[in-house]
Amino acid sequence: MGPRLVLGSIVVALLAVGHAQAQNATQLFPPDGAIKLSEIVAKVEKRDQFRYVSEIEWNQDGYYDVIYHTADKAKVEIKIDPKTGQPR
Repeated sequence: MGPRLVLGSIVVALLAVGHAQAQNATQLFPPDGAIKLSEIVAKVEKRDQFRYVSEIEWNQDGYYDVIYHTADKAKVEIKIDPKTGQPR
């Protein structure tokens, strides 16, 4: 095996690994085109029996984790798509 073939094989392997890692990368921030967080909160506030939001957190898998409570004291946890504002 010549040096060029070895070097070429290494380059191809590194490119393949980089591509695989990019596909598994976490989303540190909401994507471009995401609706405003205030709009998401407004949609949650319109849900039946809504009382208050206790927690909102960005999940690196690409959605908002929202915890809210209802008038009958139930705790509701939903995952919200950042582009649509709808539950997943």
